[in-house]
Amino acid sequence: MTNPMCLDPFVIEVIRNALTAAAEEMSAVVMRSARSPLLREAGDLSSVLTDARGQLIAQGHDVPVHLGVLNFTVKSFLSIVPESSLRPGDIWFLNLPEVGGNHLPDVKAIRPIYHEGHLVCFAVSLAHWADIGGAVPGSYYAAASDAWMEGLRIPPLRVFADDRVDPEKLSIVLANVRGRVEREGDLLAQAAAACAGGRRVLDIIARYGRDVFLASLDALHDLSESQMRGLLSALPDGLFEGEDFLDDDGRGGDPVAIRVRIEKTGDTARFDFSGSDDAVIGPLNTTRFVAGSAVFYAIRALADSEIQPNGGCYRPLEIVTRPGSVVDAGPEKPLVGGNHETSQRMVDAIFLALSGAVSEKLSAGGHTSAGLVIFSGPTSGGRWLTFYETHGGGEGARIDRDGYPVVRVHLTNVMSTPVEVVEAEYPMLRVERQILRDGSGGAGAHRGGDGMIRDYRIMAPEVTVTTMFERRVIPPYGLKGGEAGARMRVTHVRSGQERVMAGKENAALAVGDLIRVETPGGGGYGMKVP
Repeated sequence: MTNPMCLDPFVIEVIRNALTAAAEEMSAVVMRSARSPLLREAGDLSSVLTDARGQLIAQGHDVPVHLGVLNFTVKSFLSIVPESSLRPGDIWFLNLPEVGGNHLPDVKAIRPIYHEGHLVCFAVSLAHWADIGGAVPGSYYAAASDAWMEGLRIPPLRVFADDRVDPEKLSIVLANVRGRVEREGDLLAQAAAACAGGRRVLDIIARYGRDVFLASLDALHDLSESQMRGLLSALPDGLFEGEDFLDDDGRGGDPVAIRVRIEKTGDTARFDFSGSDDAVIGPLNTTRFVAGSAVFYAIRALADSEIQPNGGCYRPLEIVTRPGSVVDAGPEKPLVGGNHETSQRMVDAIFLALSGAVSEKLSAGGHTSAGLVIFSGPTSGGRWLTFYETHGGGEGARIDRDGYPVVRVHLTNVMSTPVEVVEAEYPMLRVERQILRDGSGGAGAHRGGDGMIRDYRIMAPEVTVTTMFERRVIPPYGLKGGEAGARMRVTHVRSGQERVMAGKENAALAVGDLIRVETPGGGGYGMKVP
């Protein structure tokens, strides 16, 4: 192995950027070749490369909640599938939350990368499948009481061997999901992305040699650790506590507390979520891996300069969860919504804990929810369609500016599906209105960004709708005297009669019904001067 002290720093930097470009290319491959508009248009996907031990070495500019989790996925995978079982040309698929994961719709494709018989890296493509089976179309079952109601559970499964798909294993997967054609296309797109990542890694090794490449990975881990320690050293020492709340337990009960206790000492920090409430009956639980993702994102968001995201970043961080709590619920609990709702509450709890110490670096509360609405139904030809859409809302204001309108905040980073694509791909829907929700941002010295309003008209029979969102009860908070933003609201209109929907609900629709989505505004920052 090359001595890291002898490495040319310019070579290390070239390799760092080449790895990032490879991860970016993987994401581009999925977006250009997937069948589902959720991937092609909205980009609900992420790509990473890890070293042979499963430690993150590069990621695309994708979805933060995915990227933090993917630091743990391959390490968990290797604890079940030993290296001796892997072969060149393999692509393994899995979605078990307890195996370095988050929720069932986020399916991971893992390809081991070999150079002259030596395992050097893994390429991992994560894609949100618009349906993974389960009790309801779209796989978001508001009444789920256990994990098996939420869809097909895929343990590590070798779907490709010797670069050829295993038709029997593929058939098992596709027989248990809706929208077989789309799901197969998405799976093949992930496989293509993993192969592309592998080719780019081998191109780098061909140029610089395996020893230099592997030594550079070690150097990059050390560099990121040093950068993270520098960031932590710049933050004040102390004990900080914060809490935020889910609107309810997924069934309309009382708010659910997410609590964090941060102990910051020198260049290390401990994040303890043990005080969070117990696991809930509804699908808002999550995994300890998502807690790691929330911490990783929150700390990086405070940085004044870019930190290369890799396994070294985690070395100065200790993350503690309590088994049986809502943030570490265990493998039997439903958790499909916890991935993008409870995770955001963890981020807000961290920022609220630190708001007294570093408020100048923070935004007021924003639309920290996916704002998720899913429409699903069969076509006249029997093909099943599922339209999965997250809706942006207002960003919280900052010390120096107003919040931006209609953006994704913190851990979410997907795009809106264009109206033209919605109506072309999903003839059961017509988008009749899309406007800013004027005045929804909270007042303050700087005002929170506004949310949006989008109206969907139902154009076909047998269509269902699913909601899975927060900020319906507890609004985005203001900071330093700023006012809260407006709450989220989804309204079902039938024959002129309006009904405000629950934040977690499955409902049948009729031709002519209208679903109106109104997303929250961000909180204001500072007291408004009269």
